[in-house]
Amino acid sequence: MGLEAAAADCETVNVSVEGRADHVATVELSRPEARNALNAQLRSELKTVLDEVPDSDLRVLVLTGAAETGAFVAGADVTELRERDALEQREASKRPRVYEYVDDCPIPVIARINGHALGGGCELIQACDVRIAHEDAKIGQPEINLGIMPGGGGTQRLPRLVGEGHAMRLILSGELIDAAEAKEIGLVDEVYGDDRLDDRVYDLARSMAEKSPVALEFAKKSVKAASRMDLENGIEYEAELFAQLFATEDKNEGIDAFFEDREPEWPSE
Repeated sequence: MGLEAAAADCETVNVSVEGRADHVATVELSRPEARNALNAQLRSELKTVLDEVPDSDLRVLVLTGAAETGAFVAGADVTELRERDALEQREASKRPRVYEYVDDCPIPVIARINGHALGGGCELIQACDVRIAHEDAKIGQPEINLGIMPGGGGTQRLPRLVGEGHAMRLILSGELIDAAEAKEIGLVDEVYGDDRLDDRVYDLARSMAEKSPVALEFAKKSVKAASRMDLENGIEYEAELFAQLFATEDKNEGIDAFFEDREPEWPSE
């Protein structure tokens, strides 16, 4: 079907393909009346779009909030949370959720954090591979203020990104931090203003998209494994993926292009 075709039937997700770079799709979350709060419809439609990635020729995905929303994701839909009991929440928490969909996406996902990323929005950026934020963005896990806690992976991914101390501070206090502090503690990777945000996001996306599709997929898998395996098993896993790439034509093309001083034409495209 393709991402754009899948998004055509969506009310809360917009998709544009190759508007800024070849083999790059931009997925915009769009619930302007709720600042992109993650309700059931938005979660379902985002998953529907992401389902199309494996069968596409895309190599990088940029995930962001639509301009008119003024936010990346302002949190979960609190109305839905208020109406659920424990059994209903267990059902809603069955995996894979949108967080796992993003985390497990076979191509790199860049979070273009155009505004507030709070609660589920903060967890969503944690599931992305690279996080680039607008200087005015606010980021945090304020669930504790509602008498609950992060439930979309925040208590697990956040300590791996920023360390246990910073994760405890943010989760237990519910305080919000600005983009500059988020960069300082490692929650986001880069911060820019209006004049540079999009140039940097799409320059990076373009740089990734020029690489071998199969090498991108394997490299992402290997880096993700670093926080999920002990060192010895992780090194073994890396070595196995590295060896598997030697069975691909991309490896030969990449090395031949290097020796011939030309741009590679990846056979796996």
